[in-house]
Amino acid sequence: SDYGSRDKPGTTLGRTVPDGNVLFPDIFQTDNLLFYERFKAYQDYILADCKASEVKEFTAEYLEKVLEPAGWQAIWRTNVFEVLVEVLDVECSALKALVRCGEPLLCESRVSSFTAESVRELLELKEHQIPLQELWVVYDESGEFDQTALAIEHVRFFYKCIWRTWDEEEEDDFDYFVRCVEPRLRLHYDILEHRVPSGLVADYQNLLTQCEELYGKFLDLRSSMSSNDSDSEVENVSMVEGLKLYEKIEHLKQKLKLIENPLLRYVFGYQKYSGLQAKGLRPAGTKITHVVSSTMMASLLQSLIRDKLCPESYGEELEIQFHSDPLAAVNACYEGDTVIICPGRYVVNGVFCIADSIELEGYGLPDDVVIEKRGKGDNFVDCTGADIKISNVKLVQHDAVEGVVNVHHGKTTLENCVLQCETTGITVRTAAELVMKKSDLYGAKGAGVEIYPGSTCTLLDNGIHHCKEGILIKNFLDENYDIPKITMVNNMIHNNEGYGVVLVKPTIPSDVNDFSAVKREGMFAWEAHTGSEGACVEALRREELPGCITADLERYEQDLIAEQAESNYEIANELGATSAKKSQMHKKRLSKLGITEADDNLMSQEMFVSIVDNQFKWNGKGSFGTFLF
Repeated sequence: SDYGSRDKPGTTLGRTVPDGNVLFPDIFQTDNLLFYERFKAYQDYILADCKASEVKEFTAEYLEKVLEPAGWQAIWRTNVFEVLVEVLDVECSALKALVRCGEPLLCESRVSSFTAESVRELLELKEHQIPLQELWVVYDESGEFDQTALAIEHVRFFYKCIWRTWDEEEEDDFDYFVRCVEPRLRLHYDILEHRVPSGLVADYQNLLTQCEELYGKFLDLRSSMSSNDSDSEVENVSMVEGLKLYEKIEHLKQKLKLIENPLLRYVFGYQKYSGLQAKGLRPAGTKITHVVSSTMMASLLQSLIRDKLCPESYGEELEIQFHSDPLAAVNACYEGDTVIICPGRYVVNGVFCIADSIELEGYGLPDDVVIEKRGKGDNFVDCTGADIKISNVKLVQHDAVEGVVNVHHGKTTLENCVLQCETTGITVRTAAELVMKKSDLYGAKGAGVEIYPGSTCTLLDNGIHHCKEGILIKNFLDENYDIPKITMVNNMIHNNEGYGVVLVKPTIPSDVNDFSAVKREGMFAWEAHTGSEGACVEALRREELPGCITADLERYEQDLIAEQAESNYEIANELGATSAKKSQMHKKRLSKLGITEADDNLMSQEMFVSIVDNQFKWNGKGSFGTFLF
């Protein structure tokens, strides 16, 4: 970075006006640094290849090189007050500065009882030494203090967002920047740039809080044990408690690392609880048909009455409401309502939250009824209703963090729809059910369809293509759920960057030995079951072929059909085998607790798996892969 280069006159940093009623001087604006600026600073100038135990030492060396030792002003900020101070000296090894109150004394307190005199007393108590992280450098146009402001910002950000109190006790034989700093820094910016679902962000913050609380208790317990050398029964009890705390902490740390790793964050599921509440039936028990059209022409209304709104079709008089916005129409729905969307392109800035059993259908072909999402948000369509039906529409996704459709609870049926994705396509969560028929899904940067454990997913006559993965069958790292009940019939899964179907499953030692090509990533591994068939199939695209190879082509077509059948069988077989293994693992856990189950049929889950007549073509890595953990 060229920030603070002495070859350029004047500062290169921005300035900002402090909030509050007191007229503090402006300060350097350093909290808006880009990812690569922080990355470069930590990697090249501050931490380099240091170990966790060397972080303080490397940080102190960096500060000694770049900090101005004295002669600059800063605002000292705490949760209670802000005060202008002058820096007299810096103790880099302790990450502290020797300060005195500025003249005149400028102080703003959030507590009325905390006065300027209180500040002086507090400074005396602290021997005029305060942490560098609590200092915001006063703006100076000369550029002389740019590096000082940036260095303090890097230290402040590091100890607020990157450093964990338990890092020093981690194994010390690895590069701390690679193992901890980079993934946490990337996660921080992924969250800032809305690339991580809000539910997962909440999970991460909760796990971090839990881990910090337990680690504090662990340190207190260890300290009390070290100060007491007696070999009493109380000491033994404390040791057992310490081991239990340690195991819990290690477990939470693994979960945190999982979320920090973008690959593992992608393949593993996380629990998300939707707060949507169903309205139920209207008090009068009536059901309304909502008609959406940007402009209503007489000819269109006549067609609607003939095809959709004819009273004879329903056997009773219909109540109709007209809307120009499909989102407003859905928000106005109660249990049993129907939304008919007329041809047109509708741009919405919110999320469709469907908590009641309604039917949403386009009047015409999907490409004629287009609903396009603009604006930030986790999802496009959130479904929690008992029986939701969506048909004949095209959903175009922009800016959503998760996906086009997220089925949290109940059953959602998609028929004859086109889904143009940007992040993930459809997510089917635990205990939810998706039926997708005669639809086309493409463009997802993640998986076209994400299937969670314990869900039910039926895919019939669909196209899933040009996604990162076609279908991702997820798992939870430490929670035991039945393998999802999946039916896949006559789907075309093609031109995806990775695999057609990916299964995430626990590692069984024999699994790894069965395959020659295994790519390991720490405690995780990829298995490739089927090679890419793209090069062979490409030959079929040629318009003119010599007659002498007709027989070869016929044989190839037969081989291709056999290969597709084998892929279908392999996926179904793998799901069944994984189901059996999960059942065995579950029974083993229960047996340790003295619990036995009456049903001993390990193959019962396989009855719910039907995978036939699907075609897998031109997928980058092959038809089917498994991710072992």
